[in-house]
Amino acid sequence: QVQLVESGGGLVQAGGSLRLSCAASGSSFSGYAMGWFRQAPGKEREFVATISWTAGSTRYTNSVKGRFTISRDNAKNTVYLQMNSLKPEDTAVYYCAARTLPVLTAGPETYDSWGPGTQVTVSS
Repeated sequence: QVQLVESGGGLVQAGGSLRLSCAASGSSFSGYAMGWFRQAPGKEREFVATISWTAGSTRYTNSVKGRFTISRDNAKNTVYLQMNSLKPEDTAVYYCAARTLPVLTAGPETYDSWGPGTQVTVSS
């Protein structure tokens, strides 16, 4: 099973940008689809974005389309989430997740490995 560690979270003003990274280790990264999720206080974990192993396919939740970009560097076993035009409602703990099957999915129950999360706080 792959181990995941997120980094890059922090405090940013509304309209600002952050780039999250997710480093994978402990197992082959090969063939894994990867996803980003987030969880705000008192809310359920929600899907943000996912990317296929070849990076040829991506999928986003509607609220981040045009603002967030998911990408990956398989040589570095790393997935990224570039977040631009951040809004206070983007405030949450952001989690990276790995899925051993290649089909892109949005349900958190379909992912096999999770990182501990990184806090993103957007001030108004």
